[in-house]
Amino acid sequence: MASFLVRWGYETHTIRRFDSILEEFREIRPQLVLMDINLPFYDGFYWCARIRQVSRVPILYISSRSDDRDKIMAMAQGGDDYVEKPFHLDLLKAKIQAILRRTYEYKVKEQIFLGDNLYIDGEQQALFMGEKEIFLTKSERKILMKLAEKRPDVVTREELMMALWETDEYVSDGTLTTLISRLRSRLRTQCGREMIATKKGQGYFLQ
Repeated sequence: MASFLVRWGYETHTIRRFDSILEEFREIRPQLVLMDINLPFYDGFYWCARIRQVSRVPILYISSRSDDRDKIMAMAQGGDDYVEKPFHLDLLKAKIQAILRRTYEYKVKEQIFLGDNLYIDGEQQALFMGEKEIFLTKSERKILMKLAEKRPDVVTREELMMALWETDEYVSDGTLTTLISRLRSRLRTQCGREMIATKKGQGYFLQ
C-alpha cells in the first residue's frame, strides 16, 4: 500500500514500533491514519481511541474482519471509514481522496507536517519550525493555506488569485508569480527541498 500511494504522490510512514504507536504518531503528525485491527500488543480499536484523545486526524480502518460488530466498534472508537480486505488499491485511493477532501477542503483543521519539524498550524493559519513561527506576509500565508487545503490536488492560478481578492487584496498575474517565487524560496530555505511544485498548464501543489 505504501509503495502504491508513493507513486500517487503521497508521503507515507509505516509503523514499526507497535508498542508505542501514539509516540510515533506525535512525531510524524500525519494527515491520515490507515489502521488495521489485528496488531501486535494492542489492537487497532485501542490505538484509535488513544489517537482520538489528542487529534481529530481522519482514521481509515483496513481489516479482513467482516463482522458488522467490528465495523460498528471501529466507528464507535472514532474511525472515519472502513475498507474490508481483500480490496483493489484503486478503491483505497478513492477512499483516501474522499476522506482528505472532506477533512481539509474548507479548512485545515490539523497541523500539516511538511518536513524537518516544519508544519502548518491550521487553526492559527501560520507556519512553524518547531515552536518558532516562520514569518510570512499576509499574501504568502493565504497562498500557503490554499495549497494546504487542496493538498495533494493542484490549485490553479485563478483559484489563488480569487483567494487573495477575497481578502480585498487585488493582485495581478505578475504579482502572483512573484509571491509564489518568494514563498517557494522561504520553504526551500526551511526544508532544504522544493515544497511547491508546478503542474504545467494547470497550477501548483504542495509535495
